[in-house]
Amino acid sequence: MTGRVTFVGAGPGAPDLLTLRAVEALRRADVVVWARSLVDPAILEHAQEGAELVPSDERTHEEIVEIYARARRDSLEVARVHSGDPTVYGALHEQLAACRALGLAIEIVPGVSSVSAAAVALGQELTIPDVSQTLIYTRRPTRTSMPANEQLVELARHGTTLVLFLSVRRPRELQADLMEGGYTAETPCAVVYRASWPDELVVRCELKDLATSIKSNRITTQALVLVGPALGDASCAGRSHVYDPGYGHRYRRLGRPDRYRDKAPKP
Repeated sequence: MTGRVTFVGAGPGAPDLLTLRAVEALRRADVVVWARSLVDPAILEHAQEGAELVPSDERTHEEIVEIYARARRDSLEVARVHSGDPTVYGALHEQLAACRALGLAIEIVPGVSSVSAAAVALGQELTIPDVSQTLIYTRRPTRTSMPANEQLVELARHGTTLVLFLSVRRPRELQADLMEGGYTAETPCAVVYRASWPDELVVRCELKDLATSIKSNRITTQALVLVGPALGDASCAGRSHVYDPGYGHRYRRLGRPDRYRDKAPKP
């Protein structure tokens, strides 16, 4: 045993959105390092009695790596709990590098994304036939810069569904970039604050009112902005092909609807 660090996705907020694998990682951990400002403390109920609980929001990267070094030295299990899914805007890559340099065993437990929780809050699918079949996850540059080929204006030119993380602090600039990229003033938008939390807030508006809507609701953090035609009225959209009676596949042949009924697919 050389010690292990398990990076646990805690999901968007609601503690009952933890996966079974995440719960197991918490139960076996000697040390739980958790993002206190973003993760519901109720998840700590799954930690074993006597586990060391360390809030990460008051630690630097170097201080957290010191905990990983102790785990290597003392053969400890560490659960490093991130909000949402740790592989998306999770400050994960530098921690993985540190753990590998220390010779620690590593595991990553995926979490329910805040994007999924936002779609649930909106009560709709984000990929709709004949409307939008592409999702782009991105952010505006603030204290973190963006690669030259990932400027929001250029991404907006695709006209598909954009999901913006960490981008509500400068709403007027956000709105201007989206319109410069080609979205019309009437493009439907949504802002979802703290998706799945008890104080969740959903704001729908057209793009021309996006900045005003964000400011009037005093949303400055922990919110996703979604933009694109899929957020509007999709009543005239096409149907998904997979369940259409005119669409055949290996489990449902055209003209022979009962051929594969009650037969389990082969692994």
